[in-house]
Amino acid sequence: MEFFVVYVQEAHPIDGWQTDSNVKAGILYRQHQSFDERDEVAATCTLDLHIEVPVLVEEMDNNVDEAYGAAPERLYLIDADGKVAYHGGAGPHFFDLDEWEEALKACVGVTA
Repeated sequence: MEFFVVYVQEAHPIDGWQTDSNVKAGILYRQHQSFDERDEVAATCTLDLHIEVPVLVEEMDNNVDEAYGAAPERLYLIDADGKVAYHGGAGPHFFDLDEWEEALKACVGVTA
């Protein structure tokens, strides 16, 4: 089993819908204009948030974000056949970690 974070388009860019909490925290990025810029911001987020799992950076077409409804954040489980085995609620408020754990166990064939 492998886990990844997928970094997509900027949710709260300074040239779009910015939040007060981002301004207070100094999280001030414009909407990415190139893949290199997106990759650089993703690397900064990875370091600042101490993310230890691999981070994948979405291409500029935003197809992953649109297909998986990434905003604000989601938990997905993709099975060995490449099919969605679990699609969690909008996080973090609607994450159901018990449900997530059961989906993980079912996917790898672990019984209680």
